[in-house]
Amino acid sequence: MEIAFWVWPAFIGLVAFLLLLDLLVFQRDAHEVTLTESFVWSVIWTVVGVGFVAVIWASWGGDAAGEYLAGYVIERSLSVDNIFVFALIFSYFSVPAAYQPRVLIWGVVGAILFRGIFIGIGAGLLDAFHWMIYVFGAFLVITGVRMAVGKEMEVNPQDNPALKLMRRLLPVTSEYQGIRLFVRRGGVLMATPLFAVGITIATTDVIFAIDSIPAIFAVTDDAFIVFSSNAMAVLGMRVLYFMLAGAMYRFIYLKHGLALVLVFVGVKMLTSEAYEMPIALSLGIIAAVLALAIGLSLFATRNAAPEPLGQVGHAE
Repeated sequence: MEIAFWVWPAFIGLVAFLLLLDLLVFQRDAHEVTLTESFVWSVIWTVVGVGFVAVIWASWGGDAAGEYLAGYVIERSLSVDNIFVFALIFSYFSVPAAYQPRVLIWGVVGAILFRGIFIGIGAGLLDAFHWMIYVFGAFLVITGVRMAVGKEMEVNPQDNPALKLMRRLLPVTSEYQGIRLFVRRGGVLMATPLFAVGITIATTDVIFAIDSIPAIFAVTDDAFIVFSSNAMAVLGMRVLYFMLAGAMYRFIYLKHGLALVLVFVGVKMLTSEAYEMPIALSLGIIAAVLALAIGLSLFATRNAAPEPLGQVGHAE
């Protein structure tokens, strides 16, 4: 589809506005996020993300809207995996609960920037080398199989290259300085542990972008649709953590559902030359698989006892 030049800066401006609104208004004061607050904001971000379908439909038609919605569902679903990583990172750095919302905002900013770079590279590769579609498809199938059998990449914050580089370039204070990312002591600029946490979250997200971005390219090759669906889904990732972190023990089959989705979109990519599956059918299959995985998980764990998962928000 044809995208006018002004659409890109307009959309990036919209994302920046939403982030600033969240950062400067709704998260102006550091506080511990309650389950009620996280639920309300999760609904708001979902309405914003899904509501953008109307903009896509009005501007470029139903097919583009369907591609955006499929990409949004895929990215939002795969971002659930990030919840475990967030809990691990917060536990490693002993991040106070009141500071977690602010650092996650900076993590989201970094995630959107890195994903934008990845999307640009992916779109360029597909445009220059059509056979890359088969590379992406095979990668998704392999990733899905590995996820299904439990052979995923482990995340160790202490081994993060960006964190190691930051510690070499900047001295880091031994204690948190409220929600400040930098402080000056004796004329020397120093990073705070909160900045280190933000760097770790943003760069660790790259691991997840490696599979989620090719997955969206399986439903559309339009870079704007890929980026907009990614960005809108990532915007809601922060509050999703506070809403679901304490309940992740209930979703025992979700990883298998996500694995099946990755295999499905990978096969769809590999067979795209022989059969172009309608976007409505693709979206229906993805939604059905995820709904089944969530439903079976909740039924199987209806009597399960909660399991601790790092420092998360508390119930009111």
